[in-house]
Amino acid sequence: MTSLGMFLATVNSGTLLIALPNLERALHTSLLTLVWVILAYMVASTVLLLPAGRLADQIGRKRLYVLGTALFTLASLGAGFAGSGTSLIVWRVIQGVGGALIFANAGALVTDVFPRERLGLAMGTNVMVAAVGLVIGPVLGGWLVTYGWQWVFWFNVPLGLAGTVWAWLILHETVRRDIQQQLDWAGNILMVVGLTGLVLGLSDAGLDGWTAPMVTIGLTLGFICLPIFVWVESRVPAPMLDLSLFRIRVYSAAAAAAFLNGLARFALMFLFVFYFQGPQKQDPITAGLMLAPLAIGMLVASPLAGAWADRHGSRAPAVLGMLLTAAGLAGMTTLQVNSPFWVSAIWLSIVGIGSGVFNSPNTSAMMAAVPPWRRGIASGTRVMLQNTGAVISIALMLMIVTATVPTLLLFSIFSGLTTGLSAAKLAPFMSGMHLALWILCGFSLLGAVVSAMRGSVEVPTEQVVAVAPSPAGATKNATVYPAA
Repeated sequence: MTSLGMFLATVNSGTLLIALPNLERALHTSLLTLVWVILAYMVASTVLLLPAGRLADQIGRKRLYVLGTALFTLASLGAGFAGSGTSLIVWRVIQGVGGALIFANAGALVTDVFPRERLGLAMGTNVMVAAVGLVIGPVLGGWLVTYGWQWVFWFNVPLGLAGTVWAWLILHETVRRDIQQQLDWAGNILMVVGLTGLVLGLSDAGLDGWTAPMVTIGLTLGFICLPIFVWVESRVPAPMLDLSLFRIRVYSAAAAAAFLNGLARFALMFLFVFYFQGPQKQDPITAGLMLAPLAIGMLVASPLAGAWADRHGSRAPAVLGMLLTAAGLAGMTTLQVNSPFWVSAIWLSIVGIGSGVFNSPNTSAMMAAVPPWRRGIASGTRVMLQNTGAVISIALMLMIVTATVPTLLLFSIFSGLTTGLSAAKLAPFMSGMHLALWILCGFSLLGAVVSAMRGSVEVPTEQVVAVAPSPAGATKNATVYPAA
């Protein structure tokens, strides 16, 4: 059941990415607005993951999961009727709220149901279904835009309606609720303002320069609010980010690796959508098919890696996955304007396999390390960190590429209108793309180091000494975790 929510979210991302050039031409948006059609959903779903996880622990995971699928469906319907880039961004924010409710609860619901010895396979299946969405999404998007970009969103509606009803009928609450009913309003506000400001500043820096007012204000808010957010979370009685979870060595190292994986991989599809439709002059359907090796690699590797981790531990596949991702990203720096597709396919496949090998073992290790009644906030924290990496990844990539490419050339590439441009004129874009790929490769190598440092002994949930929070007790006194 939770896999349907993952499928919806990944299909939506893939279909929209491939449709961006068509959307830009239809709505006559600026480049920054076009990018924020993507980032609005990611930022909204990211900043609301922790409060969604916290609420799930309090009022029930089933209720919030069903609400999330319903809200995602409604926003998909509204987005198709958007008449401007601004109104589309608003609907994407609402869609992101629904996505946050889905993502924060999917991992926790799976962990509640499956025993530890089968958890890796279950997580791998979830990742596999998400990979299927990644395979289908770009190809489906290329086909849907032939009928109009609106169908990229309207396609979600029947699936979302079916998923909402199915979730309501099938899902059940399986663990007791956290009876602390406080909400961390200060933490929520600081996280929203800080992360939005940071991403807005980074994404606009390459277009308008580091001294532009929007860049200066955004980065200032990010650098002020995010450290204060961490400080507040260490002092409030019921934080949305439970810092005590990071006392578990496996959890903290795997969380850091998830963040670095988001940094290393999520800008890749964004880059290659414009590489295939821009310098390589492919139509949307062909460009979608050319992205398939990335998702196919994930599809094949994820369940196999999850099953292997159930028997032998998750540290080795997590390290191997990040190294494979780094190797694929490094290989992509050899691509040129006229490189044959088989070269791109090889490197995309390697990155996909690496991501599949990393994700399911790393996720199962994180979720199995925490007490059952903290899995909602633990799941929200995991996805929040990975999505934060993804958002920053896209913003950094955009900043790097736009800083080295003339504005008119950028609009030609991002609109898919590069007919007649020579390889020499496209060289600045290719140089910026290569630099971005090397930086993503560095993040992946750092993720491999962090994964290797988490220790060889993983602590089963049953060995975690924990006491359920009391009605009036503070979180810091409620749970005792081992160091490794």
